[in-house]
Amino acid sequence: MSARKLPPRSATTTELWDRLSDYTIGPGGASLPFEARLARENRWSSPFTERVIQEYKRFCYLACTAGHEVTPSDAVDQVWHLHLTYSRDYWGEFCPNVLGADLHHGPTAGGQVERTRYYEQYAETFRSYEEAFGEPPPADIWPGAKRRFGVDPQGLRVNPNDVMILDRRVAIMGAAGWIALGIAIAVLIGVIF
Repeated sequence: MSARKLPPRSATTTELWDRLSDYTIGPGGASLPFEARLARENRWSSPFTERVIQEYKRFCYLACTAGHEVTPSDAVDQVWHLHLTYSRDYWGEFCPNVLGADLHHGPTAGGQVERTRYYEQYAETFRSYEEAFGEPPPADIWPGAKRRFGVDPQGLRVNPNDVMILDRRVAIMGAAGWIALGIAIAVLIGVIF
């Protein structure tokens, strides 16, 4: 479904959605555009990055129209965090000219009360998303609350030049799997050399 064809709730929200749809984050002509930097820093494919940026725009739309605080998914939050580092663009162009309002990022203060508050806000964000866009948010970008608040916050930034990243599914494959992997590597080495 094309985001531009979503049914707006009023002329004002139509104009907001049009501005968001037409908006490109960051300065034009950069040798490393915003989208490429976002993909590189998160190790996302270009098509996935484009989808997450679209979901960020939907999130910003909800932030301006839902009538309550909204909480982003972790992927959407990564776009927001990077956008905030483009401070001239974010505060000088995006907030005043696209959103027509300031959109502040408020991190959690921690603790059980905050955890409960963010779980509830996330659920309310999902309800507002479905109401505004006529469909649930895509699960690969907007996972359930258990993953959003239990698994995703444990992510950390690593440089793959310094560490080896091993997929957990491969690491727990058992002895037979490790033996098969060893044989495959030995064969590959034999073919190469």
